[in-house]
Parts: sequence; structure tokens; C-alpha cells
Amino acid sequence: MTSPIWHPFTQHGLEEAIPTVVKGEGALLHTADGREVIDGISSWWVTTHGHNHPPIIEAIREQATKLDQVIFAGWTHEPAENVARGLREMMPDALTRVFFSDSGSTAVEVALKMALGYWQAQGARREGIVVMEHSYHGDTIGAMSVGERGVFNQAYEPLLFDVAKVPFPAEGAEQACYDALDRACANGAAAFIVEPLVLGAGGMLMYSPAVLAEMRSICARHGTLFIADEVMTGWGRTGTLLACEQAGVVPDILCLSKGLTGGAIPLAVTMASEPIWEAHYSTDRAKMFFHSSSYTANPIACAAAAANLAIWREGSVRDQVATLVERQAKHLSALAADHEIENVRQCGTIAAFDVPGAQGYLADVQPRLLKFFRENDLLLRPLGNTVYVMPPYCISEAQLARVYEVIASALRSLREPAHDGA
Repeated sequence: MTSPIWHPFTQHGLEEAIPTVVKGEGALLHTADGREVIDGISSWWVTTHGHNHPPIIEAIREQATKLDQVIFAGWTHEPAENVARGLREMMPDALTRVFFSDSGSTAVEVALKMALGYWQAQGARREGIVVMEHSYHGDTIGAMSVGERGVFNQAYEPLLFDVAKVPFPAEGAEQACYDALDRACANGAAAFIVEPLVLGAGGMLMYSPAVLAEMRSICARHGTLFIADEVMTGWGRTGTLLACEQAGVVPDILCLSKGLTGGAIPLAVTMASEPIWEAHYSTDRAKMFFHSSSYTANPIACAAAAANLAIWREGSVRDQVATLVERQAKHLSALAADHEIENVRQCGTIAAFDVPGAQGYLADVQPRLLKFFRENDLLLRPLGNTVYVMPPYCISEAQLARVYEVIASALRSLREPAHDGA
């Protein structure tokens, strides 16, 4: 029987194989037909410590026997309180308030609403949002509005609101970004939202901490709120707990998800500075922050997040991150020496390069690579002609070496003629 499932970012008309995964363990996924697949992208950037990481799974199991779900509007529970207090201890001191939601997209929606609500409470007409070229912040309406326009969202253009855009700060062209941001902020922009150091779905585009620091300085000079979308870059991906750390930047609003639970279960938070909170604090119920979902701060998800925070407090994960950074650099350098690839780049645990030829998300090379990786028991999902490796921190040297062996074989295969259906 044909599956009734409609998969995300999948063109079912191409009839690509869709493997069934039955078990995950560490950096491996086990399929129904008995294969072991190396997860080279942390299952869409979420799995940090590895699949079925025992402390997190045990926390989920224990919480499920006590409290599965409860309304969070006017009620609370211990797992949520533990996560909120734990985040306050780990994150910058200025981020005093923690608002729970369910995904990276909703964390961004919350951030945008907080920013606009802040200015409305001041009686100031600051409504515009500034974004960066090639950015991606999610697939809900507000998140799409502040992301790059193109094939991802052209069908939904009537739903999207206008934003001001600054060019990507490519090396040697940073000033154009600064000038555009300065103009937008001077015109009374309410907020600037940015992916710190690495633009993920935009093609793993990377820029320096110095650029991030300068953009923050420009926003501060004009009073424009600075929103850091660390949904992907947070929890060690760039080599530090937050990417913002490397630039000495503290945002007004911070979006976190993906690795918040170690990738085991959906949860997100939007952290805000005290002025954002105070703008919504009133005896007037009409001035409350109007946002929620049925599963806000789900106790089981919060228990997983609390276990993840405990892992980070122990410190050993930082050593794993440092080791992975070194190993990625070694393998990426060797690959570049032996193959004709372009724009070789790395930020922390994230390694990426471009395959020469057609560019863009719909580049013809992507389906060929995807098929090759799948047939060689490797989960990689190229962004058009951009191949990237972002594995769980627990990946072994042997497993990582295998990832790069398969990539090298894939590059060699591209020199062969494409076959129908490839």
C-alpha cells in the first residue's frame, strides 16, 4: 500500500526512495531493511549528543509517568521552572525572561511579536523589520516574511509582509551591509533579525564575529532591537554555546530550539531582556503578550531540555565539540586538496563546500548527490550545490572518516554521465 504521508521538502512526483528508520543510536540510524546509516547532518541540525542519548531519554521516560501535559496559561510545573532557571544561569545576564514555544519558526514569530509589542507600548511608530539577504528563519508566515524570498515561498507572497533587506556581508564587501543596516535603522526600524555567523538554509554562508559585532553596534546606536536567531547556531554548532559569544554580542531577544532538548523532542524558547518584559507588564489585561499554543512548555519536552542543560553544565560536551572542530578541519582540508570544490569553509562543527557548476537550491546536482549518499548509507542533504557536514558531537573518528570517504566517492561519480532517474 502506498503511504498516505506527505513529506516535507519532498517532491513525491520524482518517486525518490524514502527509507524507513526504526532505531537511532549515537550517530547512527538503523533502517527497516537492516542498514546502518551515519547521520551526517544531525537529522536536520537538531541532534547534538547523539540519538537516544541515555540521560535525556531517561528524563523523558521518568517525566512521562508523572505529568504529560498541562495548560501553561496561568499554570506552571517543575520541568519548565528548571529549564527557565537553567537558561538564566547559562545565557547572558541581560536575557532575563524565558518564553516557551514549540519550534524554531514559532520562536521567531514570538520574537517578532515581542519586538513590535515593545515599540507599541512605548507609543513609538517603529514597525519595520530588517533582515539579511539569503537568510532563513522558518516556514510560518512571519518567519517566511523575514527570510529570503524565492522558490521556498513564492506561492505565498500575498501573505508576507514587507521588510528592509541588507546585503550579505561577504568578505571584502562588509561595508555595503553596514551602510544598508545603518540607513534602515536610521529610518526607524523596530528590529533587525539575523542568524549569527552562519546562514543555514541559505547555503551555509559564513561571516566573521567582527561583522556580527559591528551590526550589533549599529543597531544599538539607533535603538533598533537586535534579534539573534540561534535556532541552528546555538548549542555548540559554531564551536561555542552561542555563536554570539564569539563576537561579544548580547542580543535584546534570543531564539533557541533544535539542540535545546538535545534534538530528542520539539521545544523552543525566546529569551528577552528586561525592557521587553517591562513593556508588556501592566495591570491592563489588553497589554498582555498575546501568544501561545496548546503545547507551550510541554512537561515531557521540558524534562528533556532540563537534562540537556545538565549535560552542558557538566562540561564534557565542550570537549566533544572541540574535538569535532579539529576533525572536521582535517577532513575538509584533505578533501579540498584532492577534489575540485569551491568556497571551502568551516565554522565550529559545521563544514561546507560548493560543487562547481549550477548554483541555487534547485541545482541539478542535488538529486544526484542525495541519491548517492542514500545508497551509501549516509544521511547528507545538500543545499543545492552546497554540501555540508554537521554531525552529532558523539560521532567517532571512524564514522566521520567514512562520511568524507563517501563524499569523495560522490564527487568522483559526478564526473560520470548522469543516468535517467538519478
